[in-house]
Amino acid sequence: MQILTALEPLRIALAALKSGDNSPHRTLALVPTMGALHKGHLTLVREAKARADHVVVSIFVNPRQFGPNEDLATYPRQLAADAALLEAEGVDVLWAPTVEAVYPSGYATTVQVGGLDTILCGAARPGHFDGVATVVAKLFNQVRPHIALFGEKDWQQLAIIRRMARDLDLIEPHADCILGVPTVREADGLAMSSRNKYLTVDERVAAPALHRAMREAAAKIVAGENVAEALAGLQSAVLAAGFRSIDYADLRDAATLEALTALGEHPARLLVAAHIGKARLIDNIAVG
Repeated sequence: MQILTALEPLRIALAALKSGDNSPHRTLALVPTMGALHKGHLTLVREAKARADHVVVSIFVNPRQFGPNEDLATYPRQLAADAALLEAEGVDVLWAPTVEAVYPSGYATTVQVGGLDTILCGAARPGHFDGVATVVAKLFNQVRPHIALFGEKDWQQLAIIRRMARDLDLIEPHADCILGVPTVREADGLAMSSRNKYLTVDERVAAPALHRAMREAAAKIVAGENVAEALAGLQSAVLAAGFRSIDYADLRDAATLEALTALGEHPARLLVAAHIGKARLIDNIAVG
């Protein structure tokens, strides 16, 4: 596995991969991450390997998606350990650029996906999705993958990236080749996340109540219970379990993220963000 930190060596390495074995049709998959890898990330890598000839994983803690009071300084960084995991999985290239390589002196461009960026997590984290869209657009241009894979745990992020790709007529990857991979969970249902490391022992015991309450609310909605009442019950159960606050608990159209008051013809998603201790946990599940 090559570990690259500068753009020109990356371009040379990727050109060699895409033309390997004298074939111009070698496929390339990208798995963007911020590191602190866990089983969820490795599931993305394995899916990428199943779908493409070569796999690039990026690790970049993107400062532009952190707010002034968020955890940029303390976000877990473990590049050596992450690299060992990726090499064991057979990844071809680890792209681990410096901040200066991604945002050189004088950098002045931002990508904004209007409408989708100010709801749900965007309401609680102003500017967050501008930073996400900007860095992902840059990663796509740097790597030019045929497919890109993202975890469905960050459902709003996935919707925004797909919208960006459609709006900008991206070809590598095309919007239809931006793939969501189902959320990987612990045995007790907690969605795997790098931020789970912030949980104390007691908080870790309480945290799975979020997913349990979501499943119960989804079942009530499918059974015909009023959506507002089901969501109110979800919030009460989560707070009673030890969470200190809830940013949102919404039923949304899975594609457009439009708020729903009832199930309709199109797929729906229940999305929740809640705080417990120092951690802000997000989760989502399909409904109906």
